[in-house]
Amino acid sequence: MKTVMIFGTFDNLHDGHRALFQQATEHGDRIVAVVARDVTVEQVKGHRPQCHECERVAELLQIDVIDDIVLGYGDEDKMCVVRDHEPDVILLGYDQDAFVEDLYVLADEDGQDFVIVRAQAHEPSIYKSSLLNR
Repeated sequence: MKTVMIFGTFDNLHDGHRALFQQATEHGDRIVAVVARDVTVEQVKGHRPQCHECERVAELLQIDVIDDIVLGYGDEDKMCVVRDHEPDVILLGYDQDAFVEDLYVLADEDGQDFVIVRAQAHEPSIYKSSLLNR
């Protein structure tokens, strides 16, 4: 079984998120979604998410193709979640840049055995959280 890990805030799910979920199924059999902690969203984006992390997890529970949902590790080492779940593929959002360099370091220095793939954008001028969550 091939595990695909995706990361995101997943604040107010939209068709761009759904396209990411669908693309994840093209890379593996088991999808693990890592939901950013509220504190991490604030650090990365400069503002808190509209929905609390528990609400965002609850919304993801309704997505059939996602097999496992975990909260990110907040202030701890962000790469621990990758080590703990040992994905075969990490599917990054088309515009995702937070912690990406850390993933490459993890693969190179720690010898973690995963492939990093970049998702294709789905109508980014319409379905981008920063545009929709204003």
